[in-house]
Amino acid sequence: MGFDVQELASVVAQRGRVARVAIAGIQGSSPREVGAAMLVWRNGQSGTIGGGALEFELAKSAFNVNGKRLSRHALGPELGQCCGGAVQIVTEVFDQNTLPKAHHGIIARAVDGSKTMPLRIKKLLKDARGGGVVDTQLCQGWFIEAEHKAKRELWIWGAGHVGRALVNTLAPLPDFATTWIDTSADRFPSDVPSSVKQVPAHTPPVLVKHAPACAEHIILTYSHALDLELCHQLLLHDFRFAGLIGSKSKWARFQSRLATLGHQNAQITRITCPIGNPSLGKHPQAIAIGVGSSLLRTSQSVAQTQRNSA
Repeated sequence: MGFDVQELASVVAQRGRVARVAIAGIQGSSPREVGAAMLVWRNGQSGTIGGGALEFELAKSAFNVNGKRLSRHALGPELGQCCGGAVQIVTEVFDQNTLPKAHHGIIARAVDGSKTMPLRIKKLLKDARGGGVVDTQLCQGWFIEAEHKAKRELWIWGAGHVGRALVNTLAPLPDFATTWIDTSADRFPSDVPSSVKQVPAHTPPVLVKHAPACAEHIILTYSHALDLELCHQLLLHDFRFAGLIGSKSKWARFQSRLATLGHQNAQITRITCPIGNPSLGKHPQAIAIGVGSSLLRTSQSVAQTQRNSA
């Protein structure tokens, strides 16, 4: 979670004036966590702060804000929700001339009209300059957020039905930096999500060497020969995770062929096949849900690894 400056700039470029509504503080229970945010423009919005009535009312009033507003909302008495807690909300309206800039990966600004930066905020910014981790927080009328950077490199090989379902399922999630590869531009749909890097390549396996060693790969091309070559090249490279679409019989054949290509069994078995949750069925969306679920289950361990290495 963090302030996605690039997404905001992209939406402002398309829509003009855009409001960003973020949860800055929580007392008791809340439908979303601190830092959850949505963007609102005339006749549209993206993202969510959850809560149904809370989100509806704040989206409706977002453009009544002149610059910035800090507000508090009791979810039960004010909105009739069952959460029983209260939230503090920061609403900010941006255009091309007021887009925020991060300093050392941090965006800090007064949201209660104050002009002088508190000593506590100065210390947090100093810690950030030194490489420290700064949590999203509201402090003495100032709202401080880390600039959002997608931390998980996800490479999806194949833009067929399952590839499309998987991209559409995962694209709204903020932690994935997705690279989507297929053999030609006309293999992709016309409405690729803006957060996804689309890469047409006549020979996709030559791109494997450009993938970070920490990347996670999902292989689901139209060709078994292409799938096999991608597995081969990944085993010669490195990866955090690699999953291959297919049946147990397909994987048995692939294991034999990869062994013939010189790979040891300990390496071959790093590739997961089949992917997803076969009990959900073979519909592309069902496969996407299964794969997405398995990727999300590793989120906590990935996040902990990143915190340990920070």
